[in-house]
Amino acid sequence: MASASHDKTIQLWSVATGRIIHTLIGHSYGLRSVAFSNDGQILASSSNDRTIKLWSVATGREIHTISHCIIVKSLAFSSDGQILASNIGETIKLWSVATGKEVHTLTGHFERVTSVAFSGDGQILASASNDNTIKLWEVTIGKEIRTLTGHSNGVNSVVFSRDGKTLVSGGQDKTIKLWEVETGREICTLSHFNSVESVAFIFNGGWLAAADDSGNIKIWHRS
Repeated sequence: MASASHDKTIQLWSVATGRIIHTLIGHSYGLRSVAFSNDGQILASSSNDRTIKLWSVATGREIHTISHCIIVKSLAFSSDGQILASNIGETIKLWSVATGKEVHTLTGHFERVTSVAFSGDGQILASASNDNTIKLWEVTIGKEIRTLTGHSNGVNSVVFSRDGKTLVSGGQDKTIKLWEVETGREICTLSHFNSVESVAFIFNGGWLAAADDSGNIKIWHRS
């Protein structure tokens, strides 16, 4: 487990013992986001110092530093761990984990990108934005596939189902929407108490959880 702090450090913890394994030091300002690769071997971190750092989980050593012109607030690894996605204002950048070099820049949103997520096979990236839309992108060539519209306010969070057939989005309009990835069709809309800040599949993907900005969590069973 990883915890990121405004004290500029990241702590790696043993879940079994509750003890700190490594303290990662290198950022010059407080942390914004952390994400593990699927195999748990690499940790990515973003900070108010406008950098992304890649770390070896086994050794706690820094692998790469990626510099930005603005603060990165969302990170996601592809399923094979080869690509890292980051949101930068209205754009998304895809990075090679092996080299730390930029692979693609994805443009098309008109307001800040708030969340990014890869499909299970790593072929599709979803991005949510304050422009009320979600975009689906073909990762290998960096091209937009389609735009999903239906939220009446900014979209805060997106997540794919395990099989990659369904995308879930949570928005500032107090709704959660389920989408068919292949067609872009809206499947259904669920209501929440307030602006939905985060959505996630839990219990092996059989349940959907959504948290709002007042601290309320709703859970649905996928039938």
